[in-house]
Order: sequence, then structure tokens, then C-alpha cells
Amino acid sequence: MSQVSLSPTVPKPAHIPDSLVYDFDLFADPALLADPHQRILDLVKNAPPIFWTPRRGGQWFFISHAANFNAARDTESFSNEIVPQAYIKAMLAQMPAGAPHIPQPLPINLDPPDHAKYRMPLQRVFSPKTIEGLKTSIRALAAELIDSVVADGHCEFMSAIAEPLPVKVFLKMLGLPLERMPEYRALVHEHMSQIDTGDPKAGMKRLQKVAAIMHDVVVDRRDNPRDDIISMLWKLEIDGKPTSMEDMEDFGVLLFIAGLDTVMNGMGHGLRHLAQDQAMQSELRAHPELIGEATEELLRRYTFTVPPRRVSKDLVFEGVQMKANEMVVLFLPAADLDSKEYPNSDKFDLNRENKTHIAFNAGPHRCLGSHLARVELQICYEEFLKRIPQFRIDPAKPPTFHGGHVIGPDTLHLVWK
Repeated sequence: MSQVSLSPTVPKPAHIPDSLVYDFDLFADPALLADPHQRILDLVKNAPPIFWTPRRGGQWFFISHAANFNAARDTESFSNEIVPQAYIKAMLAQMPAGAPHIPQPLPINLDPPDHAKYRMPLQRVFSPKTIEGLKTSIRALAAELIDSVVADGHCEFMSAIAEPLPVKVFLKMLGLPLERMPEYRALVHEHMSQIDTGDPKAGMKRLQKVAAIMHDVVVDRRDNPRDDIISMLWKLEIDGKPTSMEDMEDFGVLLFIAGLDTVMNGMGHGLRHLAQDQAMQSELRAHPELIGEATEELLRRYTFTVPPRRVSKDLVFEGVQMKANEMVVLFLPAADLDSKEYPNSDKFDLNRENKTHIAFNAGPHRCLGSHLARVELQICYEEFLKRIPQFRIDPAKPPTFHGGHVIGPDTLHLVWK
């Protein structure tokens, strides 16, 4: 990824003490882009547990495990409606009659109780039973991708395996054509890289582009249902009413964005760790039954999702004064490295007593796709260790990384004999 420029700073509001100001840019901090979790450990040790940065328009960062866990569960104080629904409704009311629908990624940007109306129907789609039925096809795809590079003695893991594995699985689940994967990924990247621009109208236009790229398939599944998520969503009822085209676009943009840009980052972090930990590689090869435990500890050690929130009212949280409509970053990667919660938090410890991480967040917005993510991560590690001999990072090509609301590797060059 090309070098990202630091965003300009904004003046500090009067109610924020100097002691809580820490200069950090989630998208462009040089140390974060050089080695993400090393920089995050530095924040955990040296930054306040809650701090305000003048970057990206001014944002609160929650670093401690307690702050993240408590805020994630307090939806009355910390809203998922980054752009308030009242503002969106007022803007929509000004649009001319017959104007195209502006999709919203529901239910992720709703607060309870409305959130539950849209989340409940999706729970069935991502239930453990449904995901269990996908294991065989996920394993077959992982084996196929890994076998295609074994003889080469090297691969760029992100493009060869980490991206196509979860993305192809999800496109098949949704019922979208696999041949359009590069086009879909480019659109997701465009959206994710511009989330923090603070321009709601530009955000709405990007979501319309996502809905448009799925439109023909959504209409086809209404008229010709198949065994996929889009067909299943057409059969749901929301608040006692049949699913509408607008509902389908709202669900579609959420699933499209979330499904095509998260798990691959976890795979990259996990394989990078194993490439640097030869003893752990050997142990997991000898005892593959431990890979499930290793998957959980890798998720804790290298948490990669960073959800935004909006302060919904003036309040004092964990002793810190905050004002309505200030932006908050739930920095989950830091929460899972908090030494108060996890002794020797910087160590990957397969025998760690407490592996109960919040990589998938907490509270009502806990990740719907966590079952699928766990299965994909574990199968990826199992098949890679089974099929690839002892591997290392290519010393001539160090990994590159991106920041933002999903932190992960852009490139990871691995070599083996």
C-alpha cells in the first residue's frame, strides 16, 4: 500500500485536559504501519487508558480492556449510529420523489431496540449449525489454494491464500459470482479507506455503489431462489413484514463490506506469527489438536478490528468528561493486550488460562460472523501446517501493513524448502 499521509490536526476542545492528549493517527501512524501490534503494545504501556487525538477530526481512543468492554455494552452512551438516524431521515426527506434508495449497513449502524429487529433474522444465516455444514467445502478450497503454491517454495500469502479463501467462501455463501472478486474487493477497499473522511454524503454514495454492484443478483434470487444467503434473506420477515428490496440492499451492503475484508487480516497475522515462531510451528505440526487453542490465542494476541462509536450525550466515562457527538474508537487490539487483563500480554501463550478475548467485540454488536471466522482461521492454519514444510518470512521482502478500522498485512512473503 502506498504511504498514507498523516491527517491534519484540529484544536483541542476546552473540556479535554492536556494529560489526555496523545497524537495518534489510526490510518497513517508510521510505527503502526511498520509493525502494528508492536506499536499497539507501545500505546498500551505509554498512552493513557483513554486518550484524545487531534487527528482525523479529533477522536477518543479507548485503550484499556475495561474501557472497551464497558463501552461496547453501553449502547445508550456510545452509539453505533455514527451518523444519527434523525440526521439521515432529515436528509432523505429532502430528496426528490422517486430518488434511488440510499442503503444503510443494517443492523450494524442501529442502536437497540431497532438493532434487534434486523439482527435476529441474520442470526439463523450465521448459526453454528449452518457454519458447521460449510466446513468440508472450506477445507477443500483451502487445500486447493495451498497445493497450488507448495512446489514453488514461496508465496505472497495474502494474495495467494488469505484473500481468496474467505472471500470466495463468502461470495459462494451470498450467491455472488466468483469471477467478479477483484471488482468487489476494489470496491470494499475504496469504502474502507474513506470511512473516516467525515463526509456522510460521500459515504452514502459509496454504499449506493455497493448496492448497485449486487442489484442484478438480488433481483434474480427473488425470482429464482437458490441455496444461498441472498435467497434466504428474501424469505425472512422483519418486524412482521416481508423483506423488501430496500431491506435487501441494507443487508447486502453490510454483508458485502464485512464479509470481504476482515478474516483475511486475521489469517495474515496468524501466519506471520507462526513464520517467526519455529518452535510453535513444530509443536502444532506434532499436535494438530492444539490448533483450535492456538487460533484463540492468535485472535487475542493479534486482534485486528477497530469499531467506531459516537458519544450520544454529555457524560463522564471512567473519570473522563466527554461531550455529545464526539467520536470514539474502540481499540480492541489494545484491549486484548492489556496486561491488567492478560498477564504477560505480549507473549503468545498456548497454555494461557484466560483466552477470553474481545476480538469479536462485546455486547449487542458482537460480530455476527464470529463462528464463520473461527472455522476459516482454524482450517487455514491446519491445512497450511499440513501441506507446507517449515516456513519463514522471506528476509528480502518484509511484510507491509495497513491501519484503519481493520488492521492487517498487505503483503506477507513466506519461503520454505
